[in-house]
Amino acid sequence: MSENMTIPYKIYLSESEIPAAWYNVRADMKNKPAPLLNPGTGKPMTAEELGGVFCEELVKQELDNDTAFIEIPTEIREFYKMYRPAPLVRAYCLEKYLDTPAHIYYKFEGNNTSGSHKLNSAIAQAYYAKKQGLKGVTTETGAGQWGTALSMACAYLGLDCKVYMVKVSYEQKPFRREVMRTYGASVVPSPSDTTEVGRKILAEFPGTGGSLGCAISEAVEVATTNPGYRYVLGSVLNQVLLHQSVIGLEAKTALDKYGVKPDLIIGCAGGGSNLGGLIAPFMGEKLRGEADYRIIAVEPASCPSFTRGKFAYDFCDTGMICPLAKMYTLGSSFIPSPNHAGGLRFHGMSTVLSQLYHDGLMEARAVEQTAVFEAAELFARVEGILPAPESSHAIRVALDEAIKCKETGEEKNILFGLTGTGYFDLVAYQKFNDGVMDDYIPTDADLEKGFAGLPKIPG
Repeated sequence: MSENMTIPYKIYLSESEIPAAWYNVRADMKNKPAPLLNPGTGKPMTAEELGGVFCEELVKQELDNDTAFIEIPTEIREFYKMYRPAPLVRAYCLEKYLDTPAHIYYKFEGNNTSGSHKLNSAIAQAYYAKKQGLKGVTTETGAGQWGTALSMACAYLGLDCKVYMVKVSYEQKPFRREVMRTYGASVVPSPSDTTEVGRKILAEFPGTGGSLGCAISEAVEVATTNPGYRYVLGSVLNQVLLHQSVIGLEAKTALDKYGVKPDLIIGCAGGGSNLGGLIAPFMGEKLRGEADYRIIAVEPASCPSFTRGKFAYDFCDTGMICPLAKMYTLGSSFIPSPNHAGGLRFHGMSTVLSQLYHDGLMEARAVEQTAVFEAAELFARVEGILPAPESSHAIRVALDEAIKCKETGEEKNILFGLTGTGYFDLVAYQKFNDGVMDDYIPTDADLEKGFAGLPKIPG
């Protein structure tokens, strides 16, 4: 019997072990992520310029490339106690089913009403908005987890919350929409006719199901044209990856208790919040030369930012009103197919993760939708949790790697992030079960249309 068999199914930390500080991986990066640029001047955005869109304290966190640990305010840690620490689970049943020598662990972030990890950053961003004396915040949401999380945080703190939800998800997931409304948020399908940029997108792409890039444009327009509001984002930005580092910090603490060092760390990647949070402390060790890990980002084949995108400056939104970010991108005009992993339908990727990937510190893999749902269904039947489609991308690759271990006889430790549950994604499961789910993959010609719109940045 393996020594690791003494590890319990679920490793729970105590409340006192909730991280007291977020970890900023940028502090240990030799090559820092490129700065956000003002689209008008082409120069790095200043704190003053960013302050017109984001909360003041969040701007400081966004621009801080040097402080390794940033203290988590007491009020946020108290809120975290409602659902944190989140369990680290040893997937014994899955290991047995696969008959693999691999040891599989997953960090489960679905133990809250939002059903995902998004609440970790939502409460932080809402807290700083409240502290600044703002009336409310605006945002976008894809699958709906971020919008739900932000609605919860705003309700808790008494802030107004305006959510622009990608139209295809708005239609596919009416119950996710109703949860947001239950928490007091207003929810608008995007693109909409309520904003100038929304009307422009509808005119150019009539009948479109929308994208995260479209919804971002609308939310930013509303925030910048309504006094007392600021825009908040659920992924991509440095500040969001910072807040999500609680995932990796807790996971590492739990593994360290049993002397377990993961060989592979796997996470789904859309904008980067979940993956960036999970890998943060492990990547820190890798950057400092203290340990080595194989890290795999998993994205949908229908929106392959890492695996088929370009590392270039691009707009974060379809309306081209946001700052320019240097990232792996398919072009801000690229509208992904309406796949069922709504949280991964973003044309670009976090600047932090993009730089780490560009420097060869992590890998990326694109997987097709039906293969993802095959993995999701297997996981649900064997481990008893119905996973979100986004998380299921990581499950797919974790299964593949565990099967490789069976073939080679290697006893590897595999860690992946289970970002949340899929109980609001039953339309997607229905299509998979009915055999009508497809595997759209953009052609090179499709991608070239997006690349053609990349802004020309001198130097």
